[in-house]
Amino acid sequence: MLSTALSNLDLGAKGLWFPITISIALLVTLLLIPKRRINWVEIYIIFCIVGFATWFTDAFILRVFDLIDLGSPKKPGIGDIFSFTFIPSSLACIFLSFLDTKNKWKLVILFTFISFAIELGMEYSGYMTVKGWFNFLSVLFYFFVFVFILPYNLKLIRRR
Repeated sequence: MLSTALSNLDLGAKGLWFPITISIALLVTLLLIPKRRINWVEIYIIFCIVGFATWFTDAFILRVFDLIDLGSPKKPGIGDIFSFTFIPSSLACIFLSFLDTKNKWKLVILFTFISFAIELGMEYSGYMTVKGWFNFLSVLFYFFVFVFILPYNLKLIRRR
C-alpha cells in the first residue's frame, strides 16, 4: 500500500524540482511579506477559491481537451498537487496584498509576466508538456485574471 502511494506521487517525473521549488518560494514569500492590503481571513478565502478554480480548470478543461500534461500523463503526482494548489493561490494572494489603485497596472503586468515565466519554466524543465495549448492564450488568461477576476473576488469578500 505504501509503495503504491509512493508510486502515485510520481517522484521520478522529469523536472519535478521546478514546481516544488516555485511552490515553496511563493509560500514562504506569502508568509513573510507585509500584509498591506489584505488580511489573513481574506488570504484564506482567496487561497481556497483560487485553488478550487485551478483544480476545476484542470479537471474539466485541461484534461477533457488534453491540452497539457504535467509529469506523467497517466497519474497526478506531487508536482501536480504543488502546481495546481500552491502556485496560483500564492501568486493571487501576493498580488492582492500589494494591489491598490496607484500600482494596479504595474502589478498586473508584473504578475502576468511572472505567471508566464513560471509556465515557461515548467515547460523548459520538462515537467509540463503542451499539447494543443497556445502560450499566447496563457498570457491573455493571466492578464484577465489579474485585471478583473482577482480584484472582483476581493471586493465580493469584503462586502460581507
